[in-house]
Amino acid sequence: MAVHTDERVAWERMAFATGPGGDADAAVRQAYREAGLPEPDHVIVVASPLAGARAAAWLTADPATRPRPAAPNLQETARTASETPEGQAVGGSETPARAESSEGAGVLAGLPVGVVAGRSVRHEVRTLPWERARAALSAELGPAGWAARWEETGGRLWPQVSRLVADVRRAIAEAATIEVTAGSDTAAADGSQQVGEELRRVTLDAVLGQHDAPWLSAFEGLGGLDGLERVARCASWWWPYERVAIVSARPAELHLDELGRLHAADGPALVWSDGFALHAWHGMPVPAGFTMTDLTPARIREESNAELRRVMLEHFGVDRYLAESGARPEHSDETGVLWRIELPGDEPVAMVEVVNSTPEPDGTRRTYFLRVPPWVRRAREGVAWTFGVSEESYRPERET
Repeated sequence: MAVHTDERVAWERMAFATGPGGDADAAVRQAYREAGLPEPDHVIVVASPLAGARAAAWLTADPATRPRPAAPNLQETARTASETPEGQAVGGSETPARAESSEGAGVLAGLPVGVVAGRSVRHEVRTLPWERARAALSAELGPAGWAARWEETGGRLWPQVSRLVADVRRAIAEAATIEVTAGSDTAAADGSQQVGEELRRVTLDAVLGQHDAPWLSAFEGLGGLDGLERVARCASWWWPYERVAIVSARPAELHLDELGRLHAADGPALVWSDGFALHAWHGMPVPAGFTMTDLTPARIREESNAELRRVMLEHFGVDRYLAESGARPEHSDETGVLWRIELPGDEPVAMVEVVNSTPEPDGTRRTYFLRVPPWVRRAREGVAWTFGVSEESYRPERET
């Protein structure tokens, strides 16, 4: 069961695909049938995993404590088996109920009054097929063969996808927290963390759609997974319940750096059509509107996030920062000049400025900045540290 390069590329494209993806309604219903379950009464299409998490949290809450929503903002491709001929959709994806509001429980106003989602059937739809497929491949290939199969399929893709899944899950919790706290009173702010944690918990019940590409690629060719694969090819995260399935659309845009990390310099790195977005700089989350194009020493000093400030300083350039911030040398000797940059709420950045003893072809000598630990107090001590020796032991016969 060798895996060809073009097959690996196809699965990678699926995992990171953007834009419309096809008929999620039919794909979800096939996944239910393959799991031996009745089709759901309703398939609800939402714009993003954040909208899906909200809908799932609302549907699975205690009905006695949740109000009826006032305005729809979901597309419903609903079909009740007892009322609709097989294969014919009522209010299908061609004429969906369009979004008018994205607040609170309003996301599900288009559903019939009294609809019940039922229990989660993720175990039947996703977990059991995975276990059966893995057992079948293990029996066919043996432990070593299965390990090799995973290494050349899902194992190649999973590190990048799992990082993306963690980023999306974190962003869902943070988005919920921000919405609750923005402009609200102290009591609401105190409960914002609980709201975010509840949505994060709900994401653990999701089937990952296109982000299940790693394990689906390992099981390609086995039976019983066609429905799950169809959903993965056309949708993002989705939530299967007994009576209702909630399916989120694929993102509108995705931007990655050369290492496959979320990255964009002038906008969101990952964004869905409803505005749910993740902003990142080489994999590190950054605030919306953040840009590296207008950095100044003052902006760097004022950044409260220590990790982000270090990245900003690296991008800006330590030598440039020293020149533009009015920094003064702390110590100098024949080896170089020790500079120290104090950063609020973080350890200082210590650098030794050294001059290359070997001249360039034009006769000039290049200057370098060596990063050293913040405990270094003398230039020679810092240079010695870069060679892994003590200051007393650093006595070079000839510098190059």
